[in-house]
Amino acid sequence: MSDGSSAIPTPPVIEGAEHVHSGKVRDLYRLGDGRLLMVASDRISAFDFVLDSTIPDKGAVLTQMSLWWFGQLADLVPNHVVSVDVPASVKGRAVVCERLDMYPVECVARGYLTGSGLLDYQATGEVCGIPLPEGLLDGSRLPEPVFTPATKAELGEHDENVSYDAVAGQVGPDVAAHLRDLTLRVYGRAERIARDRGILLADTKLEFGARPDGTVVLADEVLTPDSSRFWPADAWQPGRTQPSYDKQIVRNWLLSPESGWDRASGEPPPPLPEAVVERTRSRYVEAYERLTGQTF
Repeated sequence: MSDGSSAIPTPPVIEGAEHVHSGKVRDLYRLGDGRLLMVASDRISAFDFVLDSTIPDKGAVLTQMSLWWFGQLADLVPNHVVSVDVPASVKGRAVVCERLDMYPVECVARGYLTGSGLLDYQATGEVCGIPLPEGLLDGSRLPEPVFTPATKAELGEHDENVSYDAVAGQVGPDVAAHLRDLTLRVYGRAERIARDRGILLADTKLEFGARPDGTVVLADEVLTPDSSRFWPADAWQPGRTQPSYDKQIVRNWLLSPESGWDRASGEPPPPLPEAVVERTRSRYVEAYERLTGQTF
């Protein structure tokens, strides 16, 4: 089966910066002073494939939204951003950030039941070993937010939900407790901010790293449509798939007869029609504008 990595184009050459890694969306470079340059591309992934099609302005939207959220959370947890003074070729879609020792865990908070959490619940009545009440539906609000960590998967592989004990075994009990506390505090604040703007934050995935002195720092992207599920509050209706501010438009088209793509085939998905690209771009921009109150 394809690992999805073949679709990642060669990253652009940036003068004064050495390319060190590319993920599904971001390209990472090392600067001469040892700091890192993180560039958000317009690439989009679905079903663990990086698509041939790109979404115009997506990288800029993700970067500007992360910067806005880092500002909203600055008193809760330090973040990795050092500067937005970046080379002209990536202006608006890149940040200079500090180098951290990243923790090997996806820190996920859920306030609503959906996605892989719903599948776990339907199979076991639990999510990541946390028992939940009976009778919950797709989209149900949980009695309180829960910390449901996952492994960090290689490109083309799925993140897998794991128990809190597994995280404690990997990073130590004190760090695990701190990551859980920070994740739930960040989610709690972001959920309130989003709800005040008519958006439900169903769940979010955070990444943390450590400075040499042990300080835990929020890194990568934060609270974007790529790392979170945002739902229009006025359309929320448990018991069905919720409309969302993310790439669900892309997923829906790929699974439709119109795409002609068989997800089980192992073949890469086809290019997206222009209408799907434009609707997806509009969804990202709408999420940014509704949350931040700023015009993109």
